[in-house]
Amino acid sequence: MSKVGCAGILVADTFCGPLPELPPAGHLAAIDSMPDRAGGCAANVAIDLARQGLAVDALGCLGNDAAAGVVRTSLVEAGVACEHLVTTGDHPTSRTVILLVQGQDRRYIHLFGANRALSAAHFERDWLAGLDAFYLGGLGALPGVTLEALQPVLEFCRQRGVLTIVDVVIPHDAPAAGAMKALLPCVDYFLPNDDEARLITGETDPLAQLRALLRCGARTVVLTRGHKGAIFGRAQSYWQADVYPVHVVDPSGAGDAFAAGIIVGALEQWDVPRCLRYASALGASATRAVGTTAGVFTRAQADSFIAQTPLTVKEETWS
Repeated sequence: MSKVGCAGILVADTFCGPLPELPPAGHLAAIDSMPDRAGGCAANVAIDLARQGLAVDALGCLGNDAAAGVVRTSLVEAGVACEHLVTTGDHPTSRTVILLVQGQDRRYIHLFGANRALSAAHFERDWLAGLDAFYLGGLGALPGVTLEALQPVLEFCRQRGVLTIVDVVIPHDAPAAGAMKALLPCVDYFLPNDDEARLITGETDPLAQLRALLRCGARTVVLTRGHKGAIFGRAQSYWQADVYPVHVVDPSGAGDAFAAGIIVGALEQWDVPRCLRYASALGASATRAVGTTAGVFTRAQADSFIAQTPLTVKEETWS
């Protein structure tokens, strides 16, 4: 069984809704439930991978508070190993309140919290050497994980044959997103969305973004584009995939479920169309329920869904 280490952003999420509308000032809106669950890139991908039958370790920082218990409990119940979670007394556990309003985009209220404490020093070499894949989720929103300190971590993984997958979260006002390009020769799979790729490359066209990132040295780049699907680039070819049609209840976690599917495909050494269909199926499944992971397919469910639901994947070569 493949073993994956998922490091990065950990959050205790509280979901409110879906509401028909936000209440006006001074009014109360009653809802049937307000679930608290683990969220953040590292937790979501870890839970989604465990649901695919992989052995998964989570690594990140939590506060010494009740919200930390929400994250730990969610991970343990999903079958994710938590021995590498770090408790810090300097910050509370990161939290997000997600307001879901029917027919509108989500609204967030966020406490950054203990994610500030995570650093590349937490990625111990003995732990990394025992993995088949190392996923880092949230680069760009982890101030303690500097590019300079992360590079030798990724180089160590390359030397030991550990697959590296890096996902980014880049604020729109990030002044130095382009500096990430220097890290790409050490990355096996780089997973930005098209907005993040624009901030890194300065390019507005998705294919130009993809080509620029590949030229910087990443072995594989996968751009997610929301309802427009995804583009997978490698060497002289790229593949474009549509999205699966599902009834969307809450899009939270779709990108992380997609990333989990890419990791499964990479570990299984699937061809690109199969990898993209699997990742797209997991991403679509995440949107079927409130929360980031509640609706995500198991492997058997994903295989059945893919067999019954066609998805166009087109391969092209660079001109």
